[in-house]
Amino acid sequence: MIELPDNGLSKQEKNSSSCGCVPDECCPGTRGPEEGSGDPHPVDPCSCGGTCSCNSLKSDVADETRAQDLPNINQSPVVIPVSGTPDTGDTIDHILARLGQNRSGHRVTPGLYSIGSPGPESPVIVTANYTLSFDAVRSSLAGRDAYILVLDTKGINVWCAAGKGTFGTEELVNRIRNTGLDSVVHHHRIILPQLGAPGIAAHEVHKATGFHVEYGPVRASDLPEFLRDRIATPAMREVTFNVWDRAVLIPVELRSVALYTVIAAIALWFVGGGLPAGGFIAAVLAGTVLFPILLPYLPTKDFSTKGLVLGVIVTAPFAAMGFLSMDQGAPLWVGIATVVTILFTLPAITAYLALNFTGCTPFTSRTGVRKEIYRYIPFMAGLVVIGVIVALVTGLTRFLRMW
Repeated sequence: MIELPDNGLSKQEKNSSSCGCVPDECCPGTRGPEEGSGDPHPVDPCSCGGTCSCNSLKSDVADETRAQDLPNINQSPVVIPVSGTPDTGDTIDHILARLGQNRSGHRVTPGLYSIGSPGPESPVIVTANYTLSFDAVRSSLAGRDAYILVLDTKGINVWCAAGKGTFGTEELVNRIRNTGLDSVVHHHRIILPQLGAPGIAAHEVHKATGFHVEYGPVRASDLPEFLRDRIATPAMREVTFNVWDRAVLIPVELRSVALYTVIAAIALWFVGGGLPAGGFIAAVLAGTVLFPILLPYLPTKDFSTKGLVLGVIVTAPFAAMGFLSMDQGAPLWVGIATVVTILFTLPAITAYLALNFTGCTPFTSRTGVRKEIYRYIPFMAGLVVIGVIVALVTGLTRFLRMW
């Protein structure tokens, strides 16, 4: 039961307000004071049970007054029609999202959307408010009649949001209630993406809203077939991570380190010439471009050691060139120090960048990633420190003409 606010009324006024009497208005069926008269006309007893001195209000006006005091409750569902075909602006948004530009800004307004001309028996598809997720769903539903219920995942895709809790039970329950979904459809069934399952307790959703949760396919592109047969085949349930799925991750990772790579490469060029600058660029490209493409084929299980192996393979030619290009008359240890510097620092950089892909693949778990970070980050830092110390010692002895 919703309590009406006090509004500072006296006890008598509160009693009157509860049945339609409001101060300074006349009781139903009575007249107010005649114009020019000093006394009001006699009044009948108020329906509240007390005597009103021209202080009651018509019931319809009273109802309006009480409605203004109630909290703002959505009385009619708002359904936003949307096209199943993304436009040029959507395409530009997708490109910027892939490049990592304004990473948290690619989102749509949470709520209930419609594709085509859906009715009370049309399916309801649930997704995140990340633009790439939303557009993938509505594109797959083009030419069909359906509703799309968009949760507020803070602009994060379904899989990551389910892990973070924003694609979760509480948000789903609140969104069903806030959109008035139960008055829009009669079947009380909602279809969630399979990758959203970690964040949803289906029995709690049903208990709180009466809606049954049904898990659809992993990929939005399989929605038409799933909706036709209402069966998710084993292929629809399988999470794949093919070369294209891995390649689309490259632009955002590459862009995030591009500026720092250019600055560091220029600095290394002035300090040591083209060899260290080229080696550094190769190590960065190995960690951001080659690693996702070669991920399934690299040995070892951990991403860090996969990155170290790849880093050694890519930077070994630079180490060899550094050894072979020693100054004439330089002692052998100088060549060895050059190799150590390159093979300790550059593969560690590749391995560190490889760790960025742990959250983008189906190969890892949250606990596994945490263990890997705690285990290998200190090791990588140690390699870099040793390599830098060796480089400084080599440069200092050369500066002091000790060889």
